[in-house]
Amino acid sequence: MSLVRLKIKGISYSQTQNGAYALILNEVEGDRKLPIVIGAFEAQSIAIALEKEIKPPRPLTHDLFKNFSDRFDIVVKQVIIHKLVDGVFYSSIICERDKIEEIIDARTSDAIALALRFDAPIFTYKTILDKAGIFLKFSSKEKDEDEGDDSIVVDEILQEGETVEIESSGNEGYREMTLEELHKELDKAVANEDYEKAAKLRDEISKRK
Repeated sequence: MSLVRLKIKGISYSQTQNGAYALILNEVEGDRKLPIVIGAFEAQSIAIALEKEIKPPRPLTHDLFKNFSDRFDIVVKQVIIHKLVDGVFYSSIICERDKIEEIIDARTSDAIALALRFDAPIFTYKTILDKAGIFLKFSSKEKDEDEGDDSIVVDEILQEGETVEIESSGNEGYREMTLEELHKELDKAVANEDYEKAAKLRDEISKRK
């Protein structure tokens, strides 16, 4: 079976499912997206890994795993999303130590959080993408007002094969703030370990540069 390389398109919260987040993976050479529902902790960990400039005051669980692996010369080579059963994705982490390769079973959200920290590629099988991949249709409003924003909200991602309208998660309140106010709020969010808010603030600051 052929492998298809994926990249992270966006991550955001569900407006209809409390505590549910949507992670959207995009095939590198194509337009199909692979939507995966993940929990709040995993969403936070992935968001922190994506925002390179935000440094938690204490290591998160996935950061600790990375530090542990570095200390013992364990390298994550790649992550493969290898199975889909009843809407649940199953993944494997391909590791290497002393030129010996090992395959470790993992939840997809954990596997992706680690792949980001090791700069490891993410793959899935073509058959899984054929089954669960969808095309996301951006609203004209989002294209006009927030074209560069990868943060998206998806509330119908479990409806297989259906074209899904997506909306910007919206940082309207931050747009009214000055750069100085944004930086103060960013420092406060990091100190409080509110990394979702910190990521949104970092996005708004980046747009002003």
